[in-house]
Amino acid sequence: MRHPLLDNIAWHALSGPHATHSRGTSKARRYAQGFAPIVGFADSEHPAFAALSSCCAPGEHLYCGGWSGPEPAGWRIDADETMHQLVWDAAAPAADDGLAAVPLRAEHVPQMLELVAATEPGPFGARSIELGRYFGVLEGGRLVAMAGERMAAGTFREVSAVCTHPDFQGRGYARRLVERLVRLQLQRGETPFLHVMHANGHARRLYERMGFRHYTELAVRVVSLRDVPAPAERPRER
Repeated sequence: MRHPLLDNIAWHALSGPHATHSRGTSKARRYAQGFAPIVGFADSEHPAFAALSSCCAPGEHLYCGGWSGPEPAGWRIDADETMHQLVWDAAAPAADDGLAAVPLRAEHVPQMLELVAATEPGPFGARSIELGRYFGVLEGGRLVAMAGERMAAGTFREVSAVCTHPDFQGRGYARRLVERLVRLQLQRGETPFLHVMHANGHARRLYERMGFRHYTELAVRVVSLRDVPAPAERPRER
């Protein structure tokens, strides 16, 4: 069964619940500076890149999902891959009182950015924490694992920024943090979903064992606006 919101989730988030956190027009929008550099288009099959140009800096890397057409004029495709979109399709996970996870707040942002730099879970910004709840595991005051919420539209709520520092992998932190978010979202009457890169088969299999099911596979590209030469100065009349 297809879900129109999931089929173009970035646009429905940027033009809906997260409109105040985005910039753009009725055809194209992006998260504002400081958030994850994700863009969405009203027509994902025929994206209006020209409408996006005024709110992007030349060379800025932007993430665009669900579009696989030719390179648009004035833009460059810097990366071209695919990812899976998974939707929760199971009962709520059992309570896990043994996980010493803490809510992450503004004071944790520097550590969150360090963890993202070390693990590269996907696009993330210093203000991403404003989009939803984030939980993390601290070891000796150091943030070693986290997971949070990003895009939202209708009842759908994304689980995002799932990462564990390489020195602390194998302890089940990522799975247990995701389960905490899933329980929270289900209690709120929401449907959890997430994205995982095609190459990350290990993570996909883990999520499917947890209760996520495959919904679709879609293109994901990193694009950037090309430098626009300054117009030549017109000769002065003499």
